[in-house]
Amino acid sequence: MTAATSLLITIGMMIGSYFLGSVSFAVVVSRAMGLADPRSFGSRNPGATNVLRTGNKMAAALTLLGDAAKGWLAVFIAAYVARHFGISSVLVAGCAVAAFLGHVFPIFLKFKGGKGVATALGVLLAINPWLALATAGTWLILAYVTRYSSLSSILSAIFAPLYYLLGGNVAWRLDTVIALAIVTISVVLLFRHSANISRLMTGKESRIGGKK
Repeated sequence: MTAATSLLITIGMMIGSYFLGSVSFAVVVSRAMGLADPRSFGSRNPGATNVLRTGNKMAAALTLLGDAAKGWLAVFIAAYVARHFGISSVLVAGCAVAAFLGHVFPIFLKFKGGKGVATALGVLLAINPWLALATAGTWLILAYVTRYSSLSSILSAIFAPLYYLLGGNVAWRLDTVIALAIVTISVVLLFRHSANISRLMTGKESRIGGKK
């Protein structure tokens, strides 16, 4: 396969991953279950945590699952194509970032999407299940202790790249391009939580299960 063909495949799949990431399951699930649009209440964020504020745990769980699944699917397909056609890991890294950015800046919602936590987890799951487990475990422990979803997400975003680097060539093969993709996702996650960081510092951030 020529370099030009590999480039075209990479660009095409990144575009496809972005559109896949742009599907907001918070909105889809809420409409399907007759709930209020998550952009109209609470944090106005189309994500699982805000859907949970409706009190419907099933809707929140389905939102979480759907948003994670699209991140996983984008990277899973990219990894398969990369292996099958002998394309570099740039394809996988590019699709990982594209799917995540699709959720955060979805074309279907006028580029006003969610924070991207669930989608990022799905991406990590496709990269390596142990990496996803370590990151998810960090989130769950912090969420249980602090009852702050945002704080748990912020710290998990910081730990995820560290876990990848620490486990490199031990639990998984370390890839510089994949590492850069994970760092990019983490940086965007932190940026998306800037308002939450301000509220945490002033004691105004809402807790899990509480009303905004």
